[in-house]
Parts: sequence; C-alpha cells; structure tokens
Amino acid sequence: MSFDFPGNFRFADSHEYASVEADLVRIGISAFAVDQLGDIVFVDLPDVGSSVNQGSSFGSVESVKAVEDMNAPISGEVVEINQTVLDNPEELQNDPHGKGWLLLVKPSDPKQMNDLMTSDSYSLKIASQ
Repeated sequence: MSFDFPGNFRFADSHEYASVEADLVRIGISAFAVDQLGDIVFVDLPDVGSSVNQGSSFGSVESVKAVEDMNAPISGEVVEINQTVLDNPEELQNDPHGKGWLLLVKPSDPKQMNDLMTSDSYSLKIASQ
C-alpha cells in the first residue's frame, strides 16, 4: 500500500507527525500507523495546559487489535486538543493528516523539529517494513 505524506510534515520513528503552523506545532499519527492499527475505537489525549516531552507518551489510541501509546515528536505545552477525534475516533482513520490531528502544541524548543524525519525519509523507512 502506498501513502502520501504532506511534504511539510516531520515524522518520529514511532510514527507521530509534527507540522509547524506559525508558532505552534500540530501533532498527529501517520496514515501508515492508522492503517496498521485497523478500526480505532478510543483515543486518550492529555489536558490543555499540560506538557508533553519529546519521545515520551502523551496518550494512547485503542483499536480492535491493540492499545498503542503515542509519543510526542517534540516537547511543549498543549494549547488545544482535537475534541472531534475524542468524540468520534473514526475521524482519525478518515483523515489522519487533516481533520484527524490530535494536539496543537506551543513548542518549548522549535529546534527539535530538526530531530525528525522528512516525509521522504519516513516514506523510505516504512517502505522497508
């Protein structure tokens, strides 16, 4: 299966993405990860105002197959969560790179974006899996 990843996204090894929007970063999980999970039934996200740390768990996604932790691609303060995904987890499956985003974060160190893979690098990584 082939996936189309937005060119401006950066990806963590654990399949989360980060997309810079002005001085904030939108975080979600890749279409590849969503595809691997199957039917998503529940999403757990942190509260607005809480902090997330690069590489550490910030929530979980539960599918009919498994419960998987999601790890923050960057560190920062959660300024918004996607309530639509909490209310309707299938929205994550329908549009993971668009309406299925998870968090909007004010980054504590924007340079952490440089630690993440480009869309092309990520595409090569998953092609070998």
